[in-house]
Amino acid sequence: MALALLVLPLARTACASPGLDFDRTFDAREDSRQSYYAATYQSGGQDHRLEVWRDGELRVRRRTDDAIETYVVRPPGAVEWTMTVLDLKRKIRTDVDRTNLLRIGHFTDWFAQAHSLSRPRGGYGLMTMKAGPPDANPIAACRWYRLTQEDRSMQICWSAAQRVPLVIADAQGTVVWRVTKLAPGPFAARVFAIDDRNFVRNDANADIQAD
Repeated sequence: MALALLVLPLARTACASPGLDFDRTFDAREDSRQSYYAATYQSGGQDHRLEVWRDGELRVRRRTDDAIETYVVRPPGAVEWTMTVLDLKRKIRTDVDRTNLLRIGHFTDWFAQAHSLSRPRGGYGLMTMKAGPPDANPIAACRWYRLTQEDRSMQICWSAAQRVPLVIADAQGTVVWRVTKLAPGPFAARVFAIDDRNFVRNDANADIQAD
């Protein structure tokens, strides 16, 4: 099954913790706007590029390195959502539902897909910071927070207006995520249309349920 779930780490189920609350601090509820952002990030010692189109809390399209496209669709007010992953190089389309992703241990959620910041699992600490690293240079106004879990720490500059982390740095202050472009909608319908012409189709739901 060809799945590429690219969101930042600390993707676990949140629990009670000292300091600020993750969901209240990074609040993205009731956002019905269409918006776009592009970002660069580091993973596995390599640089990557990500583009994200959002249609409020209904649809998300993510394009990574011009190699993988992910479409996530959720009915209004629903918890469940469906994901379609296009492997653009191998021409493979994979469809999977949220419940089946959980069954195989992929603990991604809607917030992570739309806002590129994953909820922490287990105990964590979250507090405000006066400033981030000197070379952070966020593209727009944002507020700095420190998120810690076990022996890990991240510095996050969150934009409440754009509802996305504009800069993320590690504990040493090295920038590992940076939003490079922001744009408002609305977008043409084709932006969220899946073009899978000449793709092989893989029904991951059927594969998972058969196991």
